[in-house]
Parts: sequence; structure tokens; C-alpha cells
Amino acid sequence: MQAHMNATLLVVLIALGFRLILAWGSGLGMDESYMVAASSHFAASYFDHPLASWWLELGARHVFGSAVPIVVRLPFVLLSGVSSWLLYLITRRLFGAKAGFWAVAAYSIAPVFSLAFGSWVLPDGPLNAALLAFLYALIRALGLPEEQPAPRWWLAAGLFAGLAMLSKYNGALVLVGAALGVLLDPAGRKQLAKPWPWLGVLLALILFLPVIIWNAHHHWASFDYQGGRATGLRLRPLMPFSVWGGEALYVLPWLWAPMIWVMIRGFAAGPAQRVSWLLACASIIPVMLFSIVGLWSQTHILFHWAAPGYLMLFPLLGEWATRRSGKLIGWVAGLSGGLLAFAALLIVALVQFGLPPVLANAFKPGKSPMLQAVDWTSITKTFPAGVDAVAAQKWFDAGKIGYALRRKGIATPVTVFGAKPHQFAFTTPPASLIGKTVLVIAMPGSTTQTWNRFAPDFASFKPGPVLTVQDHGRVLLAIPTFIGTGLKRVP
Repeated sequence: MQAHMNATLLVVLIALGFRLILAWGSGLGMDESYMVAASSHFAASYFDHPLASWWLELGARHVFGSAVPIVVRLPFVLLSGVSSWLLYLITRRLFGAKAGFWAVAAYSIAPVFSLAFGSWVLPDGPLNAALLAFLYALIRALGLPEEQPAPRWWLAAGLFAGLAMLSKYNGALVLVGAALGVLLDPAGRKQLAKPWPWLGVLLALILFLPVIIWNAHHHWASFDYQGGRATGLRLRPLMPFSVWGGEALYVLPWLWAPMIWVMIRGFAAGPAQRVSWLLACASIIPVMLFSIVGLWSQTHILFHWAAPGYLMLFPLLGEWATRRSGKLIGWVAGLSGGLLAFAALLIVALVQFGLPPVLANAFKPGKSPMLQAVDWTSITKTFPAGVDAVAAQKWFDAGKIGYALRRKGIATPVTVFGAKPHQFAFTTPPASLIGKTVLVIAMPGSTTQTWNRFAPDFASFKPGPVLTVQDHGRVLLAIPTFIGTGLKRVP
């Protein structure tokens, strides 16, 4: 056992090292920039997601007095280490130390969990840690696998369930699945006759109460937005296969396939096999739901939405690996880990040194993938003085621009003049800019379209400076602007 624990700790530390390098050496992506730019204070909740990820990056900025990538990402990197160790503790308890090692190894080579959720400012990092802590508390409460229930662990399960719901709404899918698993398990169902499980549920609801209050005071904006993702009516019979294919790429196909197999096997064994049944139930709703919603919804299904379901399958995957050839599994894991590490270092190298000229010149202005990977701080070189605010037309442009200004210590607020302002509608409400001078970002579309759309809303509307996004001397994007003075009405 000690050897497997030491090996697991080594895997966790190596993975943390590469995540720290990636967090330091690459700029914030679109979603990350948006979260940092749109958050100006600690609030009870926010438009896109509950408070956890916003508070983490806000706290890091306040502690270190900086918004550089490594600072705002540091809490998420550290939480990835916590998640890895929780996964080891869960799997070791259920299946032994060897299975725990393989579960952590698989988690560390799955790109979406190891790099994306482990390095970036996203709500999924704190969600993973909270869900794994909930799972650990739940198996202790149920007495798995020794059949020795510990009722007071239900309070811990409620605490971490509440923290999961403060991280991201789709955490509820795992919680509901786990609850159904307990309800359909005769031994687990007996515990529901006692007060401890319900006290845990009450604690989770109390923790989630600030999100409900915030939504009640903001016209249920967040709930409406998230619930609206399942709306629409467009039959797409092949979409479930497309969604599962995308999820397989995010997890790695050679991890995804056995994960699906152990989930199916867990259901086939039924509640008599309490551990596999519980894990299968906890995973099934996220794994299945979004592919089914894709049958009719017009919303673009993002493959990482189902990740909480796959997270619950890592313990079963670790147990599955112990019954396979150690040399083959080790070779696959080593090769996968090496490729993932190479990808992380390559991203850092490209950001730090720029694309090779032959690649850089292959992309037209505005089309380079480096626009995602670098921070747009170069726009501050021509940023005009005397404007009261910046208004982009898309939330992701506002995020990159707002983060660039924050990085350079420019306190000019940023908002969105458009149909989907997201959190910017609350951070800097457009109505608060009446009478002010606003730098209007003239993209997407043509400058003529921007003029025709916004000029009537200002007393004066004149061309402003061109803001250029540069990477190692190459212009990646030229952003035309207008300066509008005396905003008369909200566009």
C-alpha cells in the first residue's frame, strides 16, 4: 500500500508541476478573461455560474494584488491537487491502493480534467473538488464498502453537496443521481429513516440559499439562462453520437470506452453490488442527458458539460485497470501523459516565443489561434484617455479587452451593448453610462454597421483609435473603435 501511495503522490506532484507551468506561461482564454474582467466584487452569485470560481479568482487578486494569469489561476491549480488526492482516498477505500493509483493516473492524463479544469479559471475546478469530497463523505456515511454506516458523515456530505452547487449548476445532476442510487439501494434506503441524511440535505440547501436570493433579486436571470440551453425544436438524430464522440476526445477515447463499460456493468449488477451501483447512478445523468438534449435543442452542446458524470467513474476505471496487464496499462498511461505534457509545454512555448513565421503568416488577421492564447494587453498602447467606459458588442470581446485593461492597471469599466451581455449587464449596466463618453468597439461586422447602429444613441459619434492585438511584433487583430460622447439612451 505504501508503495502505491508514494507513486500516487509522485503522479499528483508531477501533474501539478505541469499545470503550474501552463498557468504561468499562457494567457487567459476567452472564458477566463471574461470571468476576471466581469467580476469586480464579491457577490452572492453571478450570471453564468454561482459564486465559487468567481470568489476564488477575486480572492487571489486581493491577496496578491495582481491579476496576472498565474495569480488568478493558482487556486484552481491547487484545487486540482486536492481533487487528485480525494480521488485516491475514495478509490483506495473502495477498491484498494493499486486501484487508487490507476484512478489518479487516469485523471491526470485526461485532458479536460488535468489541463483545462486543473489550470484554468473555470467553475469546473472547484466543482470537481466539491463533488469528490461529497462522494468520499457519502461512502463513509453509507459505510461502503465495509457495511458500517457512519451517520454523522451525512453532514459532511451535505456540506460538500452545497459547495458543489455553489460551484456549478450541473453538479446537481450528480447529486440527484447519487440520491437515486441510495433510494434504490435497500440497505441505503434504511438510512433515510434517520434524521442525519435530511440534516445533510438541509445544510446543502442553506448553503445554496444565496444563489436563490441573488436570482430572486435579478429576475431569475441565471436560472433562465441555464434552463434555456435545453430549449428549441430541431430534430438531430445523429447528435447524441456527435456529443459522445466529443466527450471521448475530451476524456481520451481509451479512457472513455472502459468508463462507459464499467458504468453499464455497474447498472447490470444492480443494487446488490452497492459500490458499483452508487457510482453508476451518480454518473449516468450527466453522461446521458446532454446527448439526449442534443436531439432537439438548438443550443450548441459543449462536451465538457458531461464531465461531472465521468468524474464519478474514475474509481471504477481504477479498479478495472488492476485486472488488466500492468505493462500495457502502464505503457498507455505513460504515452498519454507524455503527449499531454508535450502539449502543455508546446502551448507555453508558442505563447512565450510566438508562432514560427511560416505558421504565423498562414493565418489572416483576426483568424490566428493565438488570439485565444495570448492576452490582449497591447491594446493599451493606443487606448484613448478621457473615456468613461468601453462597450463591446460581444461578451467574449469585452472579456479579453476588459482583462487587458485590468492587467495594465486601467480602471475604465467595460460593458456590452448587445443582446447577450452576461455578467457585464450587472457589473457595468449600460443604463449607468447615460451622459457618459464611451469607447465603442466596432466588431464584429463592419465599421459602417457599428456607425448605423450606435450613432443615433450619442450626442456625438466619431472614429476612435485602432486598438491592435500583437504577439511578438505581429499584428493578430486590428480593432476599430468609435468614441461616443453624451450617451442619450441605452442601445
